[in-house]
Amino acid sequence: MTGPLYRIGRACARHHWPVVAAWLLAAVALVAVAQAAGSQNSDNLSLNGTDSKRAQDLLSRDLPDQAYGTNPIVLRSTDGKLSDSKNKQAIDAAVKSLRSTDHVIKAVSPFSSEGKGALTKNERIGYISVTLDVGASDLSEDEAQDIIDAADPAKDAGIEVSAGGYLGSAVSKADEGNSELIGIAAAVIILLFAFGTVTAMVLPIVTALIGVAASLSIISLLGHVAEVPDVSSTLATMIGLGVGIDYALFIVTRHKLQMKDGMEIRESIARSTATAGGAVVFAGGTVIIALVSLLASGIPLVGTMGYCAAVGVVVAVLAATTLLPALLGALGHRIDSLRVKLGSTHPDDHQPHGWARWARFVGARPWSSMIVGTVILLVLAAPVLNLEFGSSDAGELPDSTTARQAFDNISEGFGSGANAPLLVSAKLDPAAKPDQSQLDKIDDQQRQLEQQQQAQEQQLVEEGVPQAQAQQQVQQQTASQQQKLDQQKKLAESPATDTRLTGLENAIKKTDGIKSVSPASVDKKGTAAVFTAVPTTPPSDQATEDLVNHLRDDVIPKETRGKGITAYVGGQTAGYIDLARRISEKLPQIILIVVGLSFLVLLLAFRAILVPLKAAVANLLSVAAAYGVVTFVFQEGHGAALLGLEGPTPIVSYVPLFMFAILFGLSMDYEVFLMTQIREHFEESGDARESVVQGLAQTGRVITSAALIMVCVFSSFILTDDAVIKQFGVGLSVAIAIDATVVRCLFVPAVMTLLGKAAWWLPGGLDKVLPEISVEGQAYFDALDRQRA
Repeated sequence: MTGPLYRIGRACARHHWPVVAAWLLAAVALVAVAQAAGSQNSDNLSLNGTDSKRAQDLLSRDLPDQAYGTNPIVLRSTDGKLSDSKNKQAIDAAVKSLRSTDHVIKAVSPFSSEGKGALTKNERIGYISVTLDVGASDLSEDEAQDIIDAADPAKDAGIEVSAGGYLGSAVSKADEGNSELIGIAAAVIILLFAFGTVTAMVLPIVTALIGVAASLSIISLLGHVAEVPDVSSTLATMIGLGVGIDYALFIVTRHKLQMKDGMEIRESIARSTATAGGAVVFAGGTVIIALVSLLASGIPLVGTMGYCAAVGVVVAVLAATTLLPALLGALGHRIDSLRVKLGSTHPDDHQPHGWARWARFVGARPWSSMIVGTVILLVLAAPVLNLEFGSSDAGELPDSTTARQAFDNISEGFGSGANAPLLVSAKLDPAAKPDQSQLDKIDDQQRQLEQQQQAQEQQLVEEGVPQAQAQQQVQQQTASQQQKLDQQKKLAESPATDTRLTGLENAIKKTDGIKSVSPASVDKKGTAAVFTAVPTTPPSDQATEDLVNHLRDDVIPKETRGKGITAYVGGQTAGYIDLARRISEKLPQIILIVVGLSFLVLLLAFRAILVPLKAAVANLLSVAAAYGVVTFVFQEGHGAALLGLEGPTPIVSYVPLFMFAILFGLSMDYEVFLMTQIREHFEESGDARESVVQGLAQTGRVITSAALIMVCVFSSFILTDDAVIKQFGVGLSVAIAIDATVVRCLFVPAVMTLLGKAAWWLPGGLDKVLPEISVEGQAYFDALDRQRA
């Protein structure tokens, strides 16, 4: 790897303007194509083998109009009742407009018999139930907006209109504000301290921004061929900016140190690309491996997030090893212009004095340093014992979004559980048929009514009323009774009255935590049915998850056993519950895969057993500490108000899983840079303790600067309105801060000092099998220098 990188760096430095132009053209072209194609993101919750997936498959096959549930267009009167003449006319016009809109199968007015439950008692809040022929994964933002705009007749009449369900979610994006700009501004200040010149500071910023623009465009285009979650672009921005600036920082730092030692400029660029750039490729590879490993979870949402984030890292590595050398070549010696004096230590010192003193302090007290570091990590990790996976809902979105407005109005008018409807689908064999006992009962009532009519007619005739007039008079008197019987018979003739279905409906209706159950809809063959059960609690409430589990494990099996009916609980709320359960099952597996692959990578890099083992333990401790902080802040609500949250917030199930992959990969970055220097000094001197001191002294500033940049970039996203992004921002920034301070500057050097020469032990058998790999290629340059001499 060293040779190719050396040649790439030299070529890019020599032909700098064509390389820079190629990057700019490629980035502009990608952005233009992505803008023209538009965005197409979706959160795919489908998980094979889950109840919600079986429910969705059954409905898609036999009741396609019911497969995606309904979306409420929520109406709130600001003047009088919704049923007032003016408001009613506007709502009727909105319903008519919705019915003629693309993708709308059905729009049910709250004034119709079918929608009679969609109006509050005071008639100030109601909703139009809209059924679409596409699900959340296939509905674009523009299509969703067109459907919502179709309700403008109601809005024009002064009625507050908002959209819920996945329809509202498609257009309700949290405002990220200027979080990226804040992170970049912080990075600028840190880079000025790190480099001491404005020109050098600009380089990592430029390469990172160009890389992020290109990677976001690629991810946007991927959304047209894969189901890319909404959060993917934000995560790619966070990671792309962080690693893009960090990787450039490592290479520019090496280049400036070599120039200070008198190395010719193009040779310095080429060697920096091969040495620090080699470490960048190696470190970036570990991040990519960790992220792509999420595909092994078998969860489409998580796997897609993983490889989308990996796209950002790939582009960042390519920019650092091609675009950056070209920019360095274009700047030449001007990289030291516009010098800024910050601090007492020169930015180009090989070993800043403060880090050398700290390194010797830790080296002299390895046991106490290791114990203190471990205690800090365990204290921070303690809350993780209470970690529970949950889901987000529209109630966590900003008040300005239509989904949040719909959520609040539905909660006020119909209870918070109305935002978490459960779709209960059923498969029947034999097919459903009307309840004959109910039909017989209605027939008896019909005969009794006819006998009553005959008796009344006879009495009137005896009183002198003409036969025709008596018959007409009796029919008028009993018209309401006859109409009621006709309606009852029509309902009873429906297969939805099958005793298996009504029995299941009644059993669910009687379950604690259920507010209401709708009548079932049955397909033409009578083999599939669906009805809605509305909980009393909101989607993200633990009680809702407990209710779904109780229905699946106890209520439904007990009611359906041996009756020729199989039922599943589906819908979006149930889908998130299934996602949380699957992630909790897969998390240990993903941890083993990522840790195992990282162990092998470090084993190949450093040809030692204890070094990768120590790295795995240290990284697991830092991740656990980050989990603990996230649990303490979000799940338990300590300091939530400082983050702009109203109180405790469920930790979205995929956040810990994705955090683990990112953090384990990023932690390896600093591990590679630190251990490379320690190993180099150990090979030169054979003094294990002194090599740790020298390695930490030489990398302390650059690792701390890189980590501080990453912390600033990640923490800037806490300022967004999205609670999920806040969780990522807090978790990632805390973890990187812990890793670069407690772990990398205290725990790791203490452990390495205690291990001594044993840290580099490798069994003889492995020594013969493992290939010779040098991260920074020192042997390559030793041979090159001998050849040139």
